[in-house]
Amino acid sequence: MSNNFRILALGDIVGPRAVEFLKKSLWKIRRLNKIDMVIANAENSSEPNGIDKESAVSLFDSGVDIITTGNHVYRKSSVFNYLDDEQRILRPLNFPSANPGHGDTIANINGYRVLVLNVLGQAYLDVSTSPFEAIEGALRENEGRYDFAVIDIHAESTGEKKAIAYEFSDRISVAFGTHTHVQTNDAQILNGKCAYITDLGMCGSVDSILGVKKEAVIHKMKTKMLAKFDFAEGEIECNGAIFEVDTATYKGVGVQNIKINKEIIQ
Repeated sequence: MSNNFRILALGDIVGPRAVEFLKKSLWKIRRLNKIDMVIANAENSSEPNGIDKESAVSLFDSGVDIITTGNHVYRKSSVFNYLDDEQRILRPLNFPSANPGHGDTIANINGYRVLVLNVLGQAYLDVSTSPFEAIEGALRENEGRYDFAVIDIHAESTGEKKAIAYEFSDRISVAFGTHTHVQTNDAQILNGKCAYITDLGMCGSVDSILGVKKEAVIHKMKTKMLAKFDFAEGEIECNGAIFEVDTATYKGVGVQNIKINKEIIQ
């Protein structure tokens, strides 16, 4: 019998239709893949952008255990109090400490204490603290309170994501990147201890550019004029990865890309 703890991590959820897709499919996906825990990035889950309490509650009801976010987390001021009160939703660790919300949490899943961290990259993004410094501080503050750690590195730069993962590969069992909405093909084990992928991809419309209506994106690129980025219609697909952690050693021992579409859930 396997001693592995299985985590499904889902890339950026783009829009209410992607939330609804997970509401209909996620519990089935959990059962089919023997998933112990689901982590999903939902900073773009509400209309017209950002995250709100309604979308977060729907995702929790759908089978998501922990929600991570990124640079769009504060798009809606109505969510600020909820970020303070709900321990299952994270904002980046390296935002100012006085900001609404928190950047780490410990989830008790099937008898295991899982420390989940959320951090924002420095390249092309506005942060107040180095992600390296923020992660170091969180690991130190939570020392002795968890069995293994997982991190969502929300960043533009692929090199920065991998650098962060390598730096903490001895102390973090699972590391994955989000933000680009494009799934990478580099699932691997770093230093024999940390299961890693540079970007999970997204949950959103297949017929789109990063989940947005392609016509609007093309228009802006061609004309350099403002354009309204509405969420795209059409078939929804969810990208992510399944990670495995050995519960005897707490090392990350497996990672495999996953693509969830209507064919899989039928």
